[in-house]
Amino acid sequence: MKRNELKEILKPLIKECIKEVIFEEGALSGIITEVAHGLATVQANVSQPIMEKKIIKSNQPSASVLEARKSLEETKRSLQSSTGLNGIFEGTTPMRSGGSQSSKHGALRDMIQVIQVLILAEL
Repeated sequence: MKRNELKEILKPLIKECIKEVIFEEGALSGIITEVAHGLATVQANVSQPIMEKKIIKSNQPSASVLEARKSLEETKRSLQSSTGLNGIFEGTTPMRSGGSQSSKHGALRDMIQVIQVLILAEL
């Protein structure tokens, strides 16, 4: 008997046996029950330490925060120097509030007016 012939005979039999054990004898429901019970105990164990954690606020930042800030500043400096945008916003002041939402005003409307003036100036 060849391997393929044996496989064709045994595969349906094994499949049927597995289905019978899992569904008819209740093995699947037992497995599901055990997994659900295990997950419930794991969730209970995980939730307890979270409640016990205390947040300690300090006026002085920790060493890791200071290191992260230093790293951020170094990254900013290197990006500014590599792009040539060092001090691009020097001498500017922040807006007091956000821009207007109306179509009569705003940066886009102003830009359109500038472009129109430039086009008319070239004519």
